[in-house]
Amino acid sequence: MDSPTSIAWPRLPIAGLRNTQAILLTLGLHALVLALLLTNWPVQKPAAPSISTISMQLLSLPPPSPVLETPPVPIEAPQPQVSEPVEPQIDPRIAKQKLEQAALAHKRVEQEKLEQERQRLERKRQEQVQQEQQAREQLQQRQAAEQLAAQQRQQAVDAAAEQARQVEAAAAASRQYLPISKQAPAYPQRALDKGIEGECTVSYTVNAQGRVEQPEVVGACHPLFIRPSLAAAQSFRYQPRVIDGRAVAVPNVKNTFTYRIE
Repeated sequence: MDSPTSIAWPRLPIAGLRNTQAILLTLGLHALVLALLLTNWPVQKPAAPSISTISMQLLSLPPPSPVLETPPVPIEAPQPQVSEPVEPQIDPRIAKQKLEQAALAHKRVEQEKLEQERQRLERKRQEQVQQEQQAREQLQQRQAAEQLAAQQRQQAVDAAAEQARQVEAAAAASRQYLPISKQAPAYPQRALDKGIEGECTVSYTVNAQGRVEQPEVVGACHPLFIRPSLAAAQSFRYQPRVIDGRAVAVPNVKNTFTYRIE
């Protein structure tokens, strides 16, 4: 048997292939429509089958010329359009008014700063004045306390000196008319017989020679004790008081005589 002959179909281009597919699709649609018509056709005596032939003709198209691939053109991104800022039109009067307001505000701020600085300096000056015044008061108080203490010390020294002088003067005065000799009075016999006791004070003056002058009884004294008391006082002898080298009399010298029976 003869081997089947292989038919070499020419290689159709892409455009011819698409046309062929369109023709085949059209034929298929016509065949489908024909089949539908045949199925819906009324039943009659079947006619003799007729052979319908479909003639097909293959067209050979020349090969397409090679298409040169062109490199893609880079698409530049649109640059954003930057519009220059449009300076607004400013009214000169408004601008002048704003400048004046700004100048006034700046002047007020400067005045407030100056006022605050002045107040701060004034407070500082007052604080310094108060501190100086307090320091002066403290110094005066300290000086007053020191003066008072010095006065008290001086007064104490003066008082001690005066007391010492008085003691010395009293001691000197007492030495000046210290008794040189004193005799006790004789006890009256009548008083002894009656058992009478008592005291008798005699006041007298010690003259410049140390003798007793003008003796007299002072205070309460029993009559029996008056004469012996005056006689005893008259017999006393004293060292005379000397002032500025001169002996002077000492008045109101007192002596008390005590009479007791043992």
